[in-house]
Amino acid sequence: MTVKKRIAAMMMTTLCLGMLIACESNETSSTNTKVNETTDRPEKTMAIDETTEPLEPDDQDGSFTVLAKELRVPWVIAFDEDIVYISEREGNVVKVDGDSTTRQAVHLLKSVHDRGEGGFLGFLLAPDFAKSREAYAYHTYEENGRVMNRVVLIKHNAGQWDEVRALLEGIPGAANHDGGRMAIGPDKLLYVTTGDAQQPELAQDRNSLAGKILRMTLDGNVPEDNPFPGSYVYTYGHRNPQGLVWNSEGILFNTEHGPSGDPGGHDEINKIVAGGNYGWPTIFGDAAQKGMITPIYHTGKEAIAPSGATIDENNRLWIATLVGEVLYRYDPASKNMSIIFEGEGRLRDVKIKDGLIYVITNNTDGRGMPSPSDDRLLVLKQIK
Repeated sequence: MTVKKRIAAMMMTTLCLGMLIACESNETSSTNTKVNETTDRPEKTMAIDETTEPLEPDDQDGSFTVLAKELRVPWVIAFDEDIVYISEREGNVVKVDGDSTTRQAVHLLKSVHDRGEGGFLGFLLAPDFAKSREAYAYHTYEENGRVMNRVVLIKHNAGQWDEVRALLEGIPGAANHDGGRMAIGPDKLLYVTTGDAQQPELAQDRNSLAGKILRMTLDGNVPEDNPFPGSYVYTYGHRNPQGLVWNSEGILFNTEHGPSGDPGGHDEINKIVAGGNYGWPTIFGDAAQKGMITPIYHTGKEAIAPSGATIDENNRLWIATLVGEVLYRYDPASKNMSIIFEGEGRLRDVKIKDGLIYVITNNTDGRGMPSPSDDRLLVLKQIK
């Protein structure tokens, strides 16, 4: 049974359960599909069997369903038709196929450095995945005492993922501010976000790959029409960009973390233009300086730590937040930012598929308060 059909059936079940829940408010909900256990490092992860447990509505008001649980710091949601793939920061990929969930090993030529905000982060299926079985990944590694990030091509082979080749290495990394979001644009090119690696001055250095949005061909080459000849740099002056999404007109938006400490907050939504300088660390919030671009929206002194983003048919951005612990919806036309979903802790990524909203929690990342079932892949009821 497909995910969409199963969820429709489960929503009907919820109507029947509602009266029971009202009478027995202390009753806990049923358990959901559980990820099989493997060893704790991806290079040692062995093939595992799938479980097939029935899924049931997990909340009391029917607002969402849990498709997978006990995920280990999940980072990205990716779709292959009705199959969902989720990257985990320690270095695995979790496959959710109907009622079964499988944790799959990822074998890389350079080990994942899973520290702080670094690890196995971005994960993106190739456009021809059905035929090539290839995907793109972004991960942190350590070499000669330096923490860095790399973009690699990997391939799905017999229930595991193997590195094919590196596309770009030596991206500055650190315990925090590693970026890691990847997306393929309408131009069929690969876009990659990188953080400032806790060295803010690198964001303004166009010769550094830190604090940037990078743009490359799917083979890892520099496109001829990049704004700076011979450079992967598409935009610069970013602190820790986390979301990438295009609207129906081909306009690119990103979500980004603002400064920490005092002043803090000032998390951003930016409209991205080729060659743009987005100001970090020179300006943030409403500050302006010639040659630098201010955000179309920022949070003021409040920190929400925006992460993954998606867009709906009305060109509204849906944004998962970590510190904010809510799912926001932002309408660039009206400038309205509204809370759509909350109450499940830190949220790392959001996707919309076939009218359904998929969200992953991120409560096991060392900064949240995980429940025994965290982290989880949630499917929300349709929201208008």
